Amino acid sequence: MDGSALPPGTSALGGTRPCDLGGQERLLPRQLPGVPALSCGEATAFAVSWPLADVRRQAGWVGALEGPGRAGREQGLVLRGALCFSSNAESLDRLLPPVGARRSPRKRTTSQCKSEPPLLRTSKRTIYTAGRPPWYNEHGTQSKEAFAIGLGGGSASGKTTVARMIIEALDVPWVVLLSMDSFYKVLTTQQQEQAAHNNFNFDHPDAFDFDLIVSTLKKLKQGKSVKVPVYDFTTHSRKKDWKTLYGANVIIFEGIMAFADKTLLELLDMKIFVDTDSDIRLVRRLRRDISERGRDIEGVIKQYNKFVKPAFDQYIQPTMRVADIVVPWGSGNTVAIDLIVQHMHSQLEERKLRWDMAALASAHQCHPLPRTLSVLKSTPQVRGMHTIIRDKETSRDEFIFYSKRLMRLLIEHALSFLPFQDCVVQTPQGQDYAGKCYAGKQITGVSILRAGETMEPALRAVCKDVRIGTILIQTNQHTGEPELHYLRLPKDISDDHVILMDCTVSTGAAAMMAVRVLLDHDVPEDKIFLLSLLMAEMGVHSVAYAFPRVRIITTAVDKRVNDLFRIIPGIGNFGDRYFGTDAAPDGSDEEEAAPS
Repeated sequence: MDGSALPPGTSALGGTRPCDLGGQERLLPRQLPGVPALSCGEATAFAVSWPLADVRRQAGWVGALEGPGRAGREQGLVLRGALCFSSNAESLDRLLPPVGARRSPRKRTTSQCKSEPPLLRTSKRTIYTAGRPPWYNEHGTQSKEAFAIGLGGGSASGKTTVARMIIEALDVPWVVLLSMDSFYKVLTTQQQEQAAHNNFNFDHPDAFDFDLIVSTLKKLKQGKSVKVPVYDFTTHSRKKDWKTLYGANVIIFEGIMAFADKTLLELLDMKIFVDTDSDIRLVRRLRRDISERGRDIEGVIKQYNKFVKPAFDQYIQPTMRVADIVVPWGSGNTVAIDLIVQHMHSQLEERKLRWDMAALASAHQCHPLPRTLSVLKSTPQVRGMHTIIRDKETSRDEFIFYSKRLMRLLIEHALSFLPFQDCVVQTPQGQDYAGKCYAGKQITGVSILRAGETMEPALRAVCKDVRIGTILIQTNQHTGEPELHYLRLPKDISDDHVILMDCTVSTGAAAMMAVRVLLDHDVPEDKIFLLSLLMAEMGVHSVAYAFPRVRIITTAVDKRVNDLFRIIPGIGNFGDRYFGTDAAPDGSDEEEAAPS
């Protein structure tokens, strides 16, 4: 690659010049302001594998780490703007090891999950072992949008591989990879016939649904749940079932036309162009289309010469000029990937939201309880059951029995706040009866693990065929923040009235996170009912302040929370007492999963 091959603006790196590397010319990149320079050892890629056999469940799902990374090779990085290394020959010599020498493995640049895998996959679920910290402020609204990276380049240039390497090296939870291949337009019958004979141009901008791409990326950046089409390349059509994406701290969007739409460009915080030799791209495309998409070699070559190559020259290569970073040699350029990851870490650190629980605790002192709160009437029966479950001498059997009775009363009370409409039925005696019937579409229960799941049987007992979802929220022991680790919600939950269940709510932190998750899945705020056996006034105020239209329903409210944010006088650790597990040494109210 020589300087004349660079797009306008990219060659003007303030004196960056080609240098001779064994008969080949490479560009010498320079230092990124605010990013530490990489040493020789840090320039090596790092490969991580997490076989399920090596994962053992402990307090935080700890896994085993495998393998050093691959050895480095001659690297170059073409950059636009200020993202560069020192351009002198000595810097280059430090990046290139002597012939036959092996580099030491690169040190991880992360601070969140140095010894544990970021997720644990099973046949039915994915649990994020590095939780997602709050992405919203005390008002319940998103503080900053997700960081969006665009990866452009020719067909089979290695965009997806580069994206996965960035995700691996970035080592933060809740990264969403969005492929442009999912957004091909639905073909007409005539276009289907053309595609079957390799006569339809899939490499033209008109082949993509840019309106759907833009709306999907906007929602992901706003922290919303989105549905993404699944494209079948063997039939050239969208599959019936779309996949759901949610929880984006970082969004990586990759595709051949990633930079072809002006509105789309405005949504991208960083734009990376993967520049790979055309011969290599052709070989990769042949291998992929024949082995994975059932094409024959003649059809692949015909399509390449007729559509792919002309489209690259006309539409794709010109978009290199809008890229912030151009990465030659794709996934082999580990220096470029390391620089990108370091820059992203600095951006994520700037966007990080830090919670001040003490300030949250004092913000609503002396305020009257909100109107959205409903407390079950404290009859002698209800107070008697509270006396039993609050008594530290109560046996586990009695604790479970009377807790279940209170849960049943609580849920029956909560259902009275659902919308009802007038209806008339005919009795067996042939007479009309003017009654009431539920005016909503469906009721869905969502439990905050683990204590919240103890309320599921009571909900099922009074709501026939109710759907149940679960959310796992744990407390980060270092920051004290709630972190989202896992969620499983029923499909099309946005039209339902949702009963959100947790047995105790002290600070309201976990409850706020769970409500935010439901809102991100388009559940209207006024259709969410937060149910808890016991709440502290602080938790009530926190949830009501952030989400003033959420209905809060409980059997009792205690006034105080101590310095450790435990409800006083409280009920103890509900989960430990219910499930018979060991109690926390401080007599915590809170679940081991999270403070609610």
